[in-house]
Amino acid sequence: MSKYYYLIAGLPNIAYDDSKLPYTVFGFKDMLDVYLTDDDKKLLDLFFLKIDNKIFLGQIQHPDYDPDTGGRFSYDEFNELINGLKREKEEEKPFINKNKRFPPFYEPFARAFLEATEKEEKTVVPWEDRLSALYYEYAMKNKNEFVADWFELNLNINNILTALTCRKYKFDRANYIVGNNAVAKQLRTSNARDFDLGDSLEYLPTVLRLAEETDLYQREKKVDLLKWQWLDDRTFAKVFDIESVLAYLLKLEMSERWTTLDKTTGEQAFRQLVGAMKTGSDNALEEFKRNNKK
Repeated sequence: MSKYYYLIAGLPNIAYDDSKLPYTVFGFKDMLDVYLTDDDKKLLDLFFLKIDNKIFLGQIQHPDYDPDTGGRFSYDEFNELINGLKREKEEEKPFINKNKRFPPFYEPFARAFLEATEKEEKTVVPWEDRLSALYYEYAMKNKNEFVADWFELNLNINNILTALTCRKYKFDRANYIVGNNAVAKQLRTSNARDFDLGDSLEYLPTVLRLAEETDLYQREKKVDLLKWQWLDDRTFAKVFDIESVLAYLLKLEMSERWTTLDKTTGEQAFRQLVGAMKTGSDNALEEFKRNNKK
């Protein structure tokens, strides 16, 4: 396993409430290109795959829009996949995806989206959530335990807060919980106050308390503080390993996000989400997710 003594020793300290950061997220990513091994660059790419997910979803939903080129994959690469699947039925010939760089869930997702669009099927679960669920499932299979656990932590926290919101407003949880890990399955079915997860998730009591926070801006900040502490705990014994480099990146990302948000924005976003859930509006939900993606 590679050690990054000089890199990590030279990183400026960042605190949770810092408003002036030493790097931007993308500036830090560019800097890491000089230091990381090829294997560790693949781990880094996994965290930035969410950008390609957003571009991919936008392109398949709105093929006439100007292409977004901010990710690893080009407009032409996405187009080849999407158009190849469209031709699959016309030519009655199986599409062979030659782009081995694509994550394995892109093709089945695109095929499901195109089939549903052709049949004009309506779904309660937004397509963005479906793609996110596949992304989390893929990342949670990573051989690096830190990486896999980080993605599962985020999936679980998001699902717990979603389940509690559904319970409060009497929505059907099954329509909004994403993923298929043990926690997601339990959240869909259990009516216990703690969803019968009290013995399996050590951070559950904290999340339950945070859900009772009436100031939505403060709640979001405290959720990130929980994640920040998790990163500190999980990298305590890995000071010069790739895990600490990734933790630094994730802290930068959290801090950078908070410099662009304010309390009013957070309150409006939450009201928008609840309103969308009440009306069952897929478009409103998708708009909320696009505007407030963490």
